[in-house]
Amino acid sequence: MSESKGVLQGFKEFLMRGNVIELAVAVVVGAAFTNIVNAVVKGVINPIIGALGSQNLDNYKACLTTCTVDRKTGQFTDGIYILWGSVLSSALTFLITAAVVYFLMILPMNKWKERQAARKPAEDTPLALTEVELLTEIRDALIAQRIPSPSTPSATSGTIGTQKTQE
Repeated sequence: MSESKGVLQGFKEFLMRGNVIELAVAVVVGAAFTNIVNAVVKGVINPIIGALGSQNLDNYKACLTTCTVDRKTGQFTDGIYILWGSVLSSALTFLITAAVVYFLMILPMNKWKERQAARKPAEDTPLALTEVELLTEIRDALIAQRIPSPSTPSATSGTIGTQKTQE
């Protein structure tokens, strides 16, 4: 029973992490945004390409083998085709989607995060000691080593270079 409760608690913590929620929002926004991008490709990009040929990019094909065309329908009846027009349309859709997501979502979010990081107080980061402060600490530590503590008296306290003599 406690193991299942631990698993459920772990699953709840996993779902409540910021990454999972951000990912869910990104998927929903991306799915909604796909319709806009498809409309731009079909309404703007395809007509521009259509000025050179067919407005429907799916009509752009290449035949690998001998292909015959049905005169009544205008469709190819046999042969092996490469549908490079639909690949071009999908690539354009992807590039437009990636550009819009980057410039309208990622770039502003990164700038916002940079501003938030710049507003954090400087006291969060430990200050590095200057060279003079570091040398002062070293000097004080060396002096403290030379002066014995009151609990351990020595016959040669405070003298440098003297040798102890055995009595």
